[in-house]
Amino acid sequence: MASFGVGAEQEPLLGDHTPGSRGDIIETEEHYKSRWRSIRILYFTMFLSSVGFSIVIMSIWPYLQKIDQTADASFLGWVIATFSLGQMAASPLFGLWSNYRPRKEPLIVSIFISVAANCLYAYVHLPPSHNKYYMLVARGLVGFGAGNVAVIRSYIAGATSLQERTSAMANTSACQALGFILGPVFQTCFALIGEKGVTWDTIKLQINMYTAPVLLSVFLGILNIILILTILREHRVDDSGRQCKNINFEEVSTDEVQVPQGNIDQVAVVATNVLFFVVLFIFALFETIVTPLTMDMYAWTREQAVLYDGIILAALGVEAVIIFMGIKLVSKIGERAILLGGLIVVWVGFFILLPWGNQFPKIQWEDLHNNSIPNTTFGEIIITLWKSPREDHNEGPTGCPFEQAWCLYTPMIHLAQFLIAAVLVGIGYPSCNVMSYTLYSKILGPKPQGVYMGWLTASGSAARILGPVFISQVYTAWGPRWAFSLVCGLVLLTITLLGVVYKRLIAFSVRHGGIQE
Repeated sequence: MASFGVGAEQEPLLGDHTPGSRGDIIETEEHYKSRWRSIRILYFTMFLSSVGFSIVIMSIWPYLQKIDQTADASFLGWVIATFSLGQMAASPLFGLWSNYRPRKEPLIVSIFISVAANCLYAYVHLPPSHNKYYMLVARGLVGFGAGNVAVIRSYIAGATSLQERTSAMANTSACQALGFILGPVFQTCFALIGEKGVTWDTIKLQINMYTAPVLLSVFLGILNIILILTILREHRVDDSGRQCKNINFEEVSTDEVQVPQGNIDQVAVVATNVLFFVVLFIFALFETIVTPLTMDMYAWTREQAVLYDGIILAALGVEAVIIFMGIKLVSKIGERAILLGGLIVVWVGFFILLPWGNQFPKIQWEDLHNNSIPNTTFGEIIITLWKSPREDHNEGPTGCPFEQAWCLYTPMIHLAQFLIAAVLVGIGYPSCNVMSYTLYSKILGPKPQGVYMGWLTASGSAARILGPVFISQVYTAWGPRWAFSLVCGLVLLTITLLGVVYKRLIAFSVRHGGIQE
C-alpha cells in the first residue's frame, strides 16, 4: 500500500495531479493512476462537448443562407440557441440516469446522439424544402447529446477528495471554455476547402467548409466513445480521498472524515449562478454576432466571413490559452478580484464596439425593386450610398441589407474597433469563466454538489439560449448601437452585483472557520 498526500493548491490549472506529501490520504498507486486517467478522459469529453457547439459557429449563418433563402438573422439566433435548449433539457435526464446505472451508459448514449446529429447536419442541404428546420433539429440534437455535462461534473466531484476538488472543477471549467473558444480554430482549418469542396456521390455527401467541421466532430465523438469504453472506470472517493469499495459508498474506512460544519451561503450560490449566466451570455452573443456583423459592416462574402472570422477567433483561442496559463501566476490576487477585473475588461470591449463617425457601411441593394429611399428623416446626417457589386454570382449580394433600416443611418464599426474589442473580450471571458466556476466550487465546499452543479449547468445553458436570441433580434431590428449599449448596461449591472456580494463570495471552509483565506 502506497501513501499519497494529494493536494491541488500549488498545481498548474491544467497540470497533472502528482502525489505530494500533505495529508494522510491512503490510496494504492494503481487506484490513483486509474482514477486520474478516468478524470482526464472526462476532461476530454467536456472539451469535445463544447467544441460541438463552437466548431460551426462561424459557418452556420452563411450555410443557413445557402441552403434556405427564407432564413434570416432572427432565425439564426434560434438555430444557435437550440443547442443549449437541448442541453438544458437533457442534463437532468442524464444526471438521473447516472445515479442508478454505470456512468458509462449515459455518456456513450449521449455521445452517440451527438454523432448522429452531426451526420444529419452534414445532409441538411438534401431535402427539397424546409432545410432551415432540419438544421434546427440537428443542432438541437447535438445539444441534447451535450447534456452529459451533468454526468461529467458529478463524476469528477465524486472521484476527487476535498483537497483535489477545487482544482479538478477549475480544470473542467477550463476545458469547457477552451472548447468554446478553440472550436472556431478547427473551422478555420476547413475554410480553405471552400463552398464547393468535393462530393462523395455514392452516399451523396458534400465535403466542404460547412460540413467538414461536423464530420471532424463525428470522428472525435467515435474516438471519445472508444476511450470511455476502454479507459473509464467507476471511481468514488470520500472527502479525504479514501477509496470507496463500491459506487454506493459502502465499506469505507471507519475513520471519520473531519469536515467543517455549517450551511451553504445561498445568497452567494445564487449570485454566482447569476454571474456565471452573464459571463456565458456575453460570449454566446459575441460568437453569434461576429459573422453577421462583419458581413454587414465590411461587405465580406460568406467564404471571406468564415475564413476571416475563424482566424480572429483562432487568435482569441491562443489568447485564452495564455490567460489560462497566467491565471495561476496571479492567483494570489484572489478569484473575486480577477472576476471583477475580467468583467471590467469585457465592459470596455463592448463599449469600444459602439458605432461612431460619419462613415457608413456599404448597402446591399441587390433585391431592391424601387431605387428610391423610403421617406425617413435622418436628421442632419448626410448618407452616401452605392450599389454593392456582386463579386461572386454564387455568393449573392454583399453589404448591409437594405431591409435592416438601421443600415442607412448607423455609422460603421471600423475594423480596428472590432479587433480591439475582440481582444478585450478574449481576455475577459476566460478569466471570468474559470474564476466564477472556481468560486462556486469553493462556496459549496464539502457539501453534496450534484443538485447545485445542475443549477450551474442550467444557468449556463439558459445563457447560451438567450444570448444568441437576444443579440440576433436586437441587432436585426435596431442595429449594433442599441445591441452593444444594452450589453454594456448588463455588464455594468453585473459589476454592481459583484460589488454588493463581494464579501460573501468566500470558500465554505473560510466562512465556517476551517482555514484562513
